[in-house]
Amino acid sequence: MPAPVIHLGPGDRADLCAAIEDGGGRLGPLEEAAGVVWLGHDPGALPALGDGVRWVQLSSAGVEQWLRAGAITGERTFTSATGAYGLPVAEHALALMLAADKGLAAFARARSWDGDGRTEARALEGATVAIVGAGGIGRALIGLLAPFGAEVLAVTRRGRDVPGAAHTYAATELDAVWPQAHHVVLAAPATDGTRRLVGARELAAMRADAWLVNVARGSLVDTDALVAALREGAIAGAALDVTDPEPLPDGHPLWELPTALITPHVATPPEAERRHFAARVRENVRRLAAGEPLEGVIDPEGGY
Repeated sequence: MPAPVIHLGPGDRADLCAAIEDGGGRLGPLEEAAGVVWLGHDPGALPALGDGVRWVQLSSAGVEQWLRAGAITGERTFTSATGAYGLPVAEHALALMLAADKGLAAFARARSWDGDGRTEARALEGATVAIVGAGGIGRALIGLLAPFGAEVLAVTRRGRDVPGAAHTYAATELDAVWPQAHHVVLAAPATDGTRRLVGARELAAMRADAWLVNVARGSLVDTDALVAALREGAIAGAALDVTDPEPLPDGHPLWELPTALITPHVATPPEAERRHFAARVRENVRRLAAGEPLEGVIDPEGGY
């Protein structure tokens, strides 16, 4: 079987050219392509695709803008980078959890030695961690948590068992999860069903010593409700790599709250993003050539 022609655009990247060829593909023009690796983020900029294009690989893990634009249709298979960046994002989630438990945000700002500060720190060892959205990020985080002996409560759309989790819940069972966890980690996709998944009611149901950790999308959290909960001390704190709105504007209340730890959507370092995306491209080109199911297939009905 001849090598499938893969079109790369817009622009060029040597590592992706190599990944396409290593996967058994052959770089070529769009009009000859069986597959397209598309690096752009604007759905309106995607050129018209011929009947020969069977597959389009997008470079982002989140595809809500593509779905809103109606750019993903049943005429061909679209895949995203979902799961490809799981490990680096999971590393960031773990870093946020450790920073929260060790009080690093407050201690790093201190300008005098407070020997009583140890009372504000705690161990992650043996803690209960709820991971809402146990896909690529969530499963990688479960592996990173194993040495800490943490009890993991995994939440998936349908509640199928997740390896390494002590318990797995379906999305419809979330009310049972909020009161149990020392950390609630949001790693679910942004869909109509997950918008403001965490609001005033959910925050009130969480433990008073719980931290909310969001490495998914800012839209999963009702920001006004979170600000109110932090001001009232209803939960211990929030560690956020994503916010709503994003970027978080200057002067926003979250910047001033001492129990809010914020990083500016940097969970996946550029080098790691390039490396992991190239690996996804290589594997999907190989699968396309072999007639195997592709990784990261987008489900328009599910919204991710």
